[in-house]
Amino acid sequence: MHGLARSGGSQELLRWVSGRADGWAGLLGGDGTVLHGVARDPGSADVGAPALAAEGARELTALGARSLSFDRGPHTALLFVLGGPPDTVAPVLAVVGRRPLPDGLSTLLADATLPLTTCWAAETVERKRRRVDLSESRGREAVLHLLMTGQLSIAHQVAGALKPSLPDPVRVCVVECRSGRRDEVARICTELSGGRSWIVRCPVYARHLILVVPAGPEPADGRLGPEMAAVVDDCVVGISEDVPLSDTATAYGQAFHALAVARGLPGRHARFGSAPEAALVAGAEGARWADALLAPLLTHLPRRGQDPGSQELAATLASWLAFSSHATEHLKIHRNTLAARLRLIGELLDLDLHRVADQAALDLALRIRATPTLPRPPKDEPGPTAASLDAVLRLPAVRSWAVQQLRTLGEPDPPGRAADPRTTLRTWLECETRLGPTAQSLAISVPGVRKRLTRLETVLQRSLLRTPSARYDLWLAFRALDLADGGQPDGERLRP
Repeated sequence: MHGLARSGGSQELLRWVSGRADGWAGLLGGDGTVLHGVARDPGSADVGAPALAAEGARELTALGARSLSFDRGPHTALLFVLGGPPDTVAPVLAVVGRRPLPDGLSTLLADATLPLTTCWAAETVERKRRRVDLSESRGREAVLHLLMTGQLSIAHQVAGALKPSLPDPVRVCVVECRSGRRDEVARICTELSGGRSWIVRCPVYARHLILVVPAGPEPADGRLGPEMAAVVDDCVVGISEDVPLSDTATAYGQAFHALAVARGLPGRHARFGSAPEAALVAGAEGARWADALLAPLLTHLPRRGQDPGSQELAATLASWLAFSSHATEHLKIHRNTLAARLRLIGELLDLDLHRVADQAALDLALRIRATPTLPRPPKDEPGPTAASLDAVLRLPAVRSWAVQQLRTLGEPDPPGRAADPRTTLRTWLECETRLGPTAQSLAISVPGVRKRLTRLETVLQRSLLRTPSARYDLWLAFRALDLADGGQPDGERLRP
């Protein structure tokens, strides 16, 4: 019995007891609720055994006794109250079998109460620990979500009940580990960072941990990524630049792109390559365009109280642009709810959310809206007419940004060469980032397209195949260069 208690817990011990009784065995609450029930030989246990045991448990509780035995038809029920701490309600061990019961069964059950009590107490503590861990994990996930959406004051309030306090400035690390090792890796991260990291289990990717660590001089915090990669086998780490706490969302995107690069490096870790942010170079003209484009969404009033408001729709759009279909895990909503919200957003903005062009415009507009340093006219001052996206992309600063985004691709190859990286990326974007049509257009296989894009992730130091993806920045960069070379506006789909 003690060996079973150590190896299999209460379930295996109950299974062994049911086999010795040639019947049904279980643990029940004082109100008759079956907590665990098992029959080692299902054919030997009557279907009414749990109900008979529940009746006995209620009667035992009402009598205030420690044990009870009674007969019903051809069955006999034996019940014993397990021990437990004074402030807890101990369960009842119940065994139901056909008469005559095996000799010595009552003595055997009395002996089994001690190991069952030990198992039950240990399992109760473990269940409570898991609930506490889950509660803390959900709390940390909520704080991260607030940081991602720029709600710093609320994030600080919620984080006040947890430790450590939110640092500022920060750098973000995304750690990718083998499936099932996330808890172990989280403990290692805590030890390596001296308990100073804010560690969140990614709600979207089951193999990812998100670390918000204090920004500081090397090597104190900058060694966390290399140390993680060295200590944990098959662990890959992407590290962002140092940013203010208000730019946590930007830092997460940087760390995710660095992770795509780190997968192809022997050291399995990479820092995000410094690059300007498109929202910062758009200037006041970009701010006016973003405000005008998003106005129907940001001023939307729901028809019913249970319908999503403008803030919830904006958060849904930002999550979907970042994580695509994985937004359901990020937002904790059903896929039908996500689809319904996206339809409403598309109708409000008069855009086709299935087009990469429209997705890139919305992504840029949301990033501009989330950049408080950009100049904006006062609300009571009309200001000049809002520009179009093409007008924003024609700005000299935006053109310089586009050149820097694509500079690692080198000079374009002669026209018609399908292996040219720019041709591959353009075709992929024109095919709405779908691998099948891209392969057909390039006259290669789908695995061939995937291999090319994987190599380009290392060249660009950005994630392409997994969200958050750099596809929006690439579309904007190519469009800006096309306009600078005399290209015509891309239809009316992107008008504000």
